[in-house]
Amino acid sequence: MRQHCLIMVAFITIAASLYAQDGSVSDSTAFQSGVVHKTNLFNTPCTRFIIPATLISYGVLAQIAKPLRQFDENTDNEVSKHFTHRRTFDNTLQYAPVVAVYGLDFMGIKAKNNFRDRTFVVITSHLIMGGAVQTVKKATGVERPDGSNYLSFPSGHTATAFTGAHILFKEYKDVSPWIGVAGYAAATTVGTMRVLNRKHWVSDVVAGAGVGILSVEIGYMLLPVFHKIIGVESKSNLVIMPVVGNNQYGLGMACVF
Repeated sequence: MRQHCLIMVAFITIAASLYAQDGSVSDSTAFQSGVVHKTNLFNTPCTRFIIPATLISYGVLAQIAKPLRQFDENTDNEVSKHFTHRRTFDNTLQYAPVVAVYGLDFMGIKAKNNFRDRTFVVITSHLIMGGAVQTVKKATGVERPDGSNYLSFPSGHTATAFTGAHILFKEYKDVSPWIGVAGYAAATTVGTMRVLNRKHWVSDVVAGAGVGILSVEIGYMLLPVFHKIIGVESKSNLVIMPVVGNNQYGLGMACVF
């Protein structure tokens, strides 16, 4: 069972850490001495979606692929045998990364964006994440390991934690990518505790991490729309907006060439 948990922790933490380090490298080396470096695989706009798409895909595949589903069940069987005492600090820890987004700035460590823009991204990202999580939970109806209800997939606690952690990384990666890594570690701890408390399967947690990261990326892509509304100039020519209709939800995209 310990091996199962270590695999889950390593998978999410390493993925997030690679994201942090690659993102930091691509941003910090984009402009050096006024010289623009050529775009490559590691600094193209689509790169930011690879890790969240991979995490979400794993979670989805685990619902239909027998080996992955068996891994979920085997992990839960071991957890039920060896972890009988439940801890609830994950209920609070899930908010720690987003608190740090503001806390570090108040301590004098300057964030990338001002308070207004950060707040827009925080609110927008959490709204997108929350809407996606609740919609998928109700649509899939996956039973929790402890049998308490059928709202297991994906993990909302994990998605919340990774939403905050990814904003933390995006705002402070120019100071140090390890600030983001610390946030990812806290978020991974939340996901691990959700499994140990038998509230979620491993696949729920992995997918939740992906949803959180993806929601933040969309939140930042919506920032130029916010700037346009309040009259602030933006250099971005790509706009992605949520579309809500009669029992229909989706995303609309417009790009100016």
